[in-house]
Amino acid sequence: MRIGFAGLGVMGGPMAGHLVRAGHEVAGFNRTFAKADSWANATGGMAAATPQAAAAGADLFILCVGNDEDVRQVVTAALETAPHGCVFVDHTTTSARLAREMADLADKTGCAFVDAPVSGGQAGAENGQLSVMAGGDAEALARALPALEGYSKAVQHMGPVGSGQLTKMVNQICIAGVVQGLAEAVHFAEQAGLDTDAVYGAISKGAAQSWQMDNRWATMARGEFEFGFAVDWMRKDLGLVLDEARANGSHLALTALVDQFYSEVQAMGGSRWDTSSLAARLQDRGRT
Repeated sequence: MRIGFAGLGVMGGPMAGHLVRAGHEVAGFNRTFAKADSWANATGGMAAATPQAAAAGADLFILCVGNDEDVRQVVTAALETAPHGCVFVDHTTTSARLAREMADLADKTGCAFVDAPVSGGQAGAENGQLSVMAGGDAEALARALPALEGYSKAVQHMGPVGSGQLTKMVNQICIAGVVQGLAEAVHFAEQAGLDTDAVYGAISKGAAQSWQMDNRWATMARGEFEFGFAVDWMRKDLGLVLDEARANGSHLALTALVDQFYSEVQAMGGSRWDTSSLAARLQDRGRT
């Protein structure tokens, strides 16, 4: 396939690289051209100076950028040159409202738009093991599927456009609650004088087990947070969740509380720390 790919950061760069290795012809665009050029040299893809250049002649145009406005700018520009029938797949975590807006815009030019946020983080992108939750036309998703399978372990069609973003919001609600629970558990174990490694060994094969426990318990206990999914990004995502909750009447007291806890982490200087840094605010309290 001829693929345009916008956003070559810690997620998009590896994803686009998998597409090149799978034999697709990939033109990569990044707001900073030097990053696109570096990516092209490392992977054998092509560097595109603009979204229009990346979209020209493309069967598929994929995005993994920052926020709603980034998506709006890139899609609007790419639609100037994208051929009739091009499928746009957006892996950015955005509002469901933005997804519907972009789908309407794409439809006017004879293109299709699929909102397809991902879960799995940087490691999932690098290892080609992302989980994709997609909203939009099923036939358009089917056309994109051979490419998406190059960096995904699962692609689930969730319903009409916007459904992928709503599903990602559910994902982030779950993560927020689990990480806060783990932060409190580690804090309690430390305050009680327990060996946190032994505690993990005792509880990690039972009902308390989770991906977050298996991958973040030890680093939380050591106070290591300089990696992973940044607090700034999580707050952006939780902001989308809480906006949607206000619109649909959901009651998300715990999610709102955890969002406030993340604001405390930001105030501690942890804007770029991993989301497991909820433990840091409790460790701070434990020391005082």
